[in-house]
Amino acid sequence: MQSEPTTVEKLRGLPWSVATNAVNAVFSQFTFFGSVFVLFLNSVGLTKTEIGFILSLIPFSAILAPLVAPFAERHGYKRIFVIFYAARKTITALLLLTPWVYGLYGTRGVFLYIAVVVALFATVRTISETAYYPWVIEFVPNSVRGKYSAMSNIFTALTGFVAVWVAGQILGHLEGSTGFMILFAIGAISGYISVWASTFIPGGKSSAGEGKRNLTNALKDSDFRRYLVGVGLVTLGTVPIAAFLPLFMEELGGLSSANVVQVQMGNLLGMLLSSYLWGWAADRFGSKPVMQVGGWLLVLLPVLWWLVPRMSSFTLGVALCVAFLQGMSTLGWGIGAGRLLYVSIVPVEMKLDYMAVYFAFVGIVAGCSQFVGGAILDAAHGLSGSYWGIELNPYVPLFLLAILLPLVAILLFRSVHGDSSVSTMQFAGIFLRGNPILAMGSMIRFYRAKDEEDAVAVTDRMGQIRSRLTVDELLDALADPRFNVRFEAILAIARMPADPRLTDALVQILQSKSPALSVVAAWAMGRMGARDAVPSLRGALDSRYRSVQGYSARALATLGDVESAPELLARLAHEEDDGLRLAYASALGKLRIEEALPTLLARLCACDDESICAELALAVARLIGNERSYIQLARAMRSQPGTTFAQTLAAARRHFVRARRRGEAITSGLQAIEDDFAREQLDHAARSLGAWMEHLPAGWYRSAADAVIREVASQLQRLGYARPEYVLLALHTLTEGLAD
Repeated sequence: MQSEPTTVEKLRGLPWSVATNAVNAVFSQFTFFGSVFVLFLNSVGLTKTEIGFILSLIPFSAILAPLVAPFAERHGYKRIFVIFYAARKTITALLLLTPWVYGLYGTRGVFLYIAVVVALFATVRTISETAYYPWVIEFVPNSVRGKYSAMSNIFTALTGFVAVWVAGQILGHLEGSTGFMILFAIGAISGYISVWASTFIPGGKSSAGEGKRNLTNALKDSDFRRYLVGVGLVTLGTVPIAAFLPLFMEELGGLSSANVVQVQMGNLLGMLLSSYLWGWAADRFGSKPVMQVGGWLLVLLPVLWWLVPRMSSFTLGVALCVAFLQGMSTLGWGIGAGRLLYVSIVPVEMKLDYMAVYFAFVGIVAGCSQFVGGAILDAAHGLSGSYWGIELNPYVPLFLLAILLPLVAILLFRSVHGDSSVSTMQFAGIFLRGNPILAMGSMIRFYRAKDEEDAVAVTDRMGQIRSRLTVDELLDALADPRFNVRFEAILAIARMPADPRLTDALVQILQSKSPALSVVAAWAMGRMGARDAVPSLRGALDSRYRSVQGYSARALATLGDVESAPELLARLAHEEDDGLRLAYASALGKLRIEEALPTLLARLCACDDESICAELALAVARLIGNERSYIQLARAMRSQPGTTFAQTLAAARRHFVRARRRGEAITSGLQAIEDDFAREQLDHAARSLGAWMEHLPAGWYRSAADAVIREVASQLQRLGYARPEYVLLALHTLTEGLAD
């Protein structure tokens, strides 16, 4: 048994694989797999049933895959693939004899001849593809499988785009079979070039020592069975409509053969422009959500094709637009489904068994779908009229199948295990929240940043965009050796929606030995609402860094962690550090823990720093009522304190009277206090307010508010306006603290 190539060797061989597929796209478009071949079969007079039969031979031949698999394994995947890959190009060249056969034997003879050629081609194709599927699992690393598929599809779409344009030009200028023969010849030549490129792909050695084959093992896998059924339903729904869409556009749409071929340019352009996005998304967010989104687009496509205007000057333009979306959706489905199969569904050690069953099953289903599709069209030949305003024609059954069967498949795939925890809704939401275009631009700029300043600016930009598309880049920024980039990354993450990976990264920083970053990480977790970080923040209360302890307490309060209140109360009672005492007090106030009120009032009384006093007063105010009204009062007080206090006191008096029927007598002395505030006699007004509050009846205010009123009344009479925060608390409590 030969050793598997190293990852370096695999990566070195991927460009040759991309080249193989890209050049083979010309062969595919000019021969059996493009609209050219369908139009050719129609031009020689075959019925739709006969066309469906011939098209079905290629996928039907996949039934040979389980029989061929041991042969391919024994002689080497690469060797068998290359030999039979070349053989199928040689067989294709036999199509060049079709005009000669037609001249001798007519339409019946051509039908039999083409059927034989296609059957031979299908047989050798099955042998080569049976070898290729396990080989591609080997030579493409899983870490880049989505990106590889994207790059392969990009170059395949580019060459296919050019090929379709050339085919349209040739068929538009040459009548009869001449144009088709030229295309077949060019296709065969490009096929041989593709064979040459494939010889440089590594791996694929014989591996006969792997053991006895047992194909039933694959069928015992419930995930694999569901996957096969789902893929089968999508194939049954989409293949017939795709195969006969050229005839639909020609017969009912009014397009010429050249224009029908050119419609494929929209399809290829959609693939080209979306390839890298789909591949990148599959590698980053998982195969399943990409596949499901592509599946929903497939369900939408038949409706859009049906709505294309017919026999109109707009037909070609609209058809190109729908074809563009078809290319995007088909590729999204294909990249997602293929990657899910290779990465999550198929065990590497049993790849031959699984892939042989997969190839055979999909081939049988695809063959049935094409044959049945042609038969349905012939059987519905006389279908006409309208039903509920919908025009009836022979293609209606195919369109219905193309909607219903993929829809059932999407529901079935929900129970198939994926390769990531990202759901389809979450994946779609990633592109709907924030600005995905700006996010992707920032991602590109991040990796191209020329210096630290540029990296910091781009990281800040990613935080402003708030798109989950940039999560990986923000994680990379957190691991950057430059301190400023890491610091900016934490600030950017704080603006992001909560994400488990970002939270885990911030927890690691919180627990690190870099307090400058740990404190910002604690703040960021509170800012982004990371509830799953609560246990880590509780643990950080015992950090050896006081700053980390304080910021963790504040973050717990921001996250509403009431369960941490007993610990914060105990720490507040015994803490001697001013900064930590303030952090615990502020956190308890934000959590509205009334048990902390006596300690908060005591700390406020002993406070001698203006900013600390303001924050302690806010903590007390939060226990009383609406924080917003307190902040508004504090802001207004800075410019016109007397006027602000007078107006607020007047409003409090009116509110008090409405709430208490006998309030008129109690509030009679407030008018004079209001006048003192209005005349900016602040100290006298403050002392008078304290004296008035001291005589308020007990029980008219809630217990916490009543305690604040008694303390504030005492302090106002003692200090007057020397401590403005007591006036703020007095007015806030009078307004917000009334009992129900």
